[in-house]
Amino acid sequence: MTARINSWRAALLVYRDRRLLFILLMGFASGLPLLLTLSTLSYWLASVGVDKTAIGLFALVGLPYGVKFLWAPVLDHLRVPWLSARLGRRRAWALVIQAALVVAILALGWTDPSVAPWTTAAAAFVVAIFSASQDIVIDAYRIEILAAHEQGAGAAATQTGYRVGLLLAGAGAIALSDFVGWPVVFAALAGLVACTMVVVLLAPRPGVESEFERAGKLTAEPGAGPSRADWFETAVVAPLADILRRPGWLAILAFVLLYKFGDAIGGVMANPFYVEIGFTGIEIAGVTKVFGMIATLLGVFAGGLLVARYGVFRALLVGGILQAASNLLFAAQAAIGPDVSFLAVTIGADNFTGGLGSAAFVAYLSGLCNVAFTGTQYALLTSFMAAGRTVLSSGGGWLADQMDWIMFFVLTTGLAVPGLLLLLILMRLPAARLVGAPGR
Repeated sequence: MTARINSWRAALLVYRDRRLLFILLMGFASGLPLLLTLSTLSYWLASVGVDKTAIGLFALVGLPYGVKFLWAPVLDHLRVPWLSARLGRRRAWALVIQAALVVAILALGWTDPSVAPWTTAAAAFVVAIFSASQDIVIDAYRIEILAAHEQGAGAAATQTGYRVGLLLAGAGAIALSDFVGWPVVFAALAGLVACTMVVVLLAPRPGVESEFERAGKLTAEPGAGPSRADWFETAVVAPLADILRRPGWLAILAFVLLYKFGDAIGGVMANPFYVEIGFTGIEIAGVTKVFGMIATLLGVFAGGLLVARYGVFRALLVGGILQAASNLLFAAQAAIGPDVSFLAVTIGADNFTGGLGSAAFVAYLSGLCNVAFTGTQYALLTSFMAAGRTVLSSGGGWLADQMDWIMFFVLTTGLAVPGLLLLLILMRLPAARLVGAPGR
């Protein structure tokens, strides 16, 4: 059951825990490689003259992030020889994966997309595989190292670090490329990943891990221990079966899919909206990127406090309602026109409420995970969420073509209602029956 803290002061003191510093730095490690296979990569390709069709196809290198649940059972149930005994299963895998990431990022930087674009694509795909694998391990570590009432603060810490990592790998890398060559840019980012390996070595070991090792849940290495059939049952079938045995599992999965549906539809058309109503590129970048990021970080911090003070369900409800309401500011913006001051209000409110809702949502997904299958279940839930949002939001452009911007953003507010209704249904179920992790 999700624990609560009885005062705002006690809720705030959760952030003083030194474990959250490690979680923040690990979140930074997760954010660094992501844009190297997305927007930073596309900027690099465009800057060296790769054609738009090829740049579009490069988006496929991000596929590992959507299917990482396929190999999450391996990271959950196999140990790294020698290292796991000394560091624990999560930190051992994190160290191995980060070492591989350093090599892969360096290799990506030394490719030449103008001469051999498919070599660059292959290197970027390898970076994406190791980056997605790092996410599995770091997410599982966060869930296992924190108690139930700390998951909101953990979500805030990891998202803060993650967004700083995105900023450095995105705007930072692009700005640096004006002064040095791309191999140096990628070498600098690889060096930052190498620094996070020190964080992994210093981070505390989750106490829950030894319980499962003593219970014989893990095999020492591939091919050791249980038969392949038993291993498949334990590592692959059992995590999914555990979710499907939960009372209200269908409502849970539908909620995971729909909680941010309205935001996803509105978000995919935000940039076209800014351009069409008359904002300049400098205005958009200044307000949405710089001011927007600050508002997001404040939102995730507030979301962590709400989870600690009132529990994850109430925090989800507050976040969901505010997220939906913030879309009405975009409708007002459409009526007012290209007023930069009002844009700051709109972006500030949207990013703050989005960050608040995200912190609560990550805490909720974390609480759904049984610590016997943490990596697999969290990867499965987040892949389901991401794939669903991608598919569902793909119709945003068509909707925007059918109506004016005011009606479009009013509609996105209404699209948040199904997720909120599902949340109210889940709140009526006993909270302990919705959380699979023993002892939570």
